[in-house]
Amino acid sequence: MEEPKESDQWSRRIKSFVMRAGRTTAAQQKALEELGPQYLIPFVQEELHWDKIFTKNLTQSHPSILEIGFGMGETTAHIALLRPQDNFLAIEVHEPGVGALLKKIGEEQITNLKLIRHDAVEVIEHMIRDTSLDGVHIFFPDPWHKKRHNKRRLVQPEFIHQLCQKLKPGAYIHLATDWQEYAQQMLEVLSHELLLKNTSISMEELEDGSKIPGYADRPSYRPITKFEKRGLRLGHGVWDLVFLKV
Repeated sequence: MEEPKESDQWSRRIKSFVMRAGRTTAAQQKALEELGPQYLIPFVQEELHWDKIFTKNLTQSHPSILEIGFGMGETTAHIALLRPQDNFLAIEVHEPGVGALLKKIGEEQITNLKLIRHDAVEVIEHMIRDTSLDGVHIFFPDPWHKKRHNKRRLVQPEFIHQLCQKLKPGAYIHLATDWQEYAQQMLEVLSHELLLKNTSISMEELEDGSKIPGYADRPSYRPITKFEKRGLRLGHGVWDLVFLKV
């Protein structure tokens, strides 16, 4: 029997996202066409060299930050503008979101931000070199609410361990979610990863009665989104986690 091709193996993998229907506006399409060639990095199965894609902000003196799943990109643009000394590579699969962030990049003249439209799991596996990242942002990943879909969640032990290989010693990983059960899963997964240390001094009690360092205060660089504000008004919680690679 013929061996399955690598592309066939990829297609059978469980994805950490679902391709939602969404219309790309004329302005977003224009940004994709006009700014895509400059700011969109194509997916390739070879390691990425940050100093070649950030020629105006070389990585020898500027931290390299990876963001996974930026949605419509408002938070990503805000942080990139707030931290011009850092280089940001942001990953998203949904075309309207990519177009929206490219539009924002053009309007704000953001030079320290590049995008990849592809599955983050494959980008990390093939394009991100070991010990090359100073930070990782994962804000409000899909919580996959139904229990039978929990296995599709991005934050799983295997993924976090792989991600840790890409972090420099002392680098940080910052996660945020507004889904409490997912926040608890995130906390347990990251707390059990031997390469990570929680920065929080607060304590959280687990289901078995044991206590571990818990959630962090929201770092000042992460803005409160309009959806987050609406949720907070309705009494919903938001949980941030900040861990360092030891």
